[in-house]
Amino acid sequence: MGLFKRNPFGHILFVKKWLIRILGAMTHRRFRGFNELHIEGSEIIRNLPDTNVLFISNHQTYFADVVAMFHVFNASLSNREDNIKNIGYLWDPKLNIYYVAAKETMKSGLLPKIFAYVGSISIERTWRAEGKEVNRQVKMSDITMISKALDDGWVITFPQGTTTPFKPIRKGTAHIIKRYKPVVVPVVIDGFRRSFDKKGLRVKKKNILQSMEIKAPLDIDYENESIDQIVEKIEYAIEQHASFLKVIPQEEIMAQEELNRLRRYKIED
Repeated sequence: MGLFKRNPFGHILFVKKWLIRILGAMTHRRFRGFNELHIEGSEIIRNLPDTNVLFISNHQTYFADVVAMFHVFNASLSNREDNIKNIGYLWDPKLNIYYVAAKETMKSGLLPKIFAYVGSISIERTWRAEGKEVNRQVKMSDITMISKALDDGWVITFPQGTTTPFKPIRKGTAHIIKRYKPVVVPVVIDGFRRSFDKKGLRVKKKNILQSMEIKAPLDIDYENESIDQIVEKIEYAIEQHASFLKVIPQEEIMAQEELNRLRRYKIED
């Protein structure tokens, strides 16, 4: 790899590699130390093509979810079986992993800007901006960036576009699936909301069992399935369909209700 070789987004790969190594070393104990990450299905990672793979996942924090996936994906590619023991897997990380994130989030400080360099595809949300509900058109430049990332490697996306559970799946993800026909790999995470703050930067509680399940790629008829059918498949695959509501731990429901109550109080105040 040339010292100044760049990816399609202009990021210097040598710099990106060292950022992944440093950030990975700094965050490793958050998933194997302060808390423990239980992993299932990581063998699926090793059988994926090098490009045009779209990971779809539920979302619990801004950054910890993605950081955990970087750990798990790279550990699996280094022949670890459902574990992230021995961070030697960070020495030669996969450099063409990207993730979709809100542009305003990735510009909110120095650390998010560093995370953005590691692999963010920063897009403008069409439904929310600066804490307010909006309704605007999808920018074609954002779709082009996602397409460029799929052409170069793997893309992680959170199709609900929010850390609040059981919110609707954004149809934009289904449109991307129909248009670019990627291998679609569902990922289901849990425990991150209890162990980290909302941004996923601060450890809120220790000795929490976190989990990540990587499922087999979805069987999608790209030509004949409708957008709504793909959306429903995504809901079931990442366990965010309404039918899963009854199996949520009661304490998590109460925690979310309390968070909503505090938000309402703040708005009214």
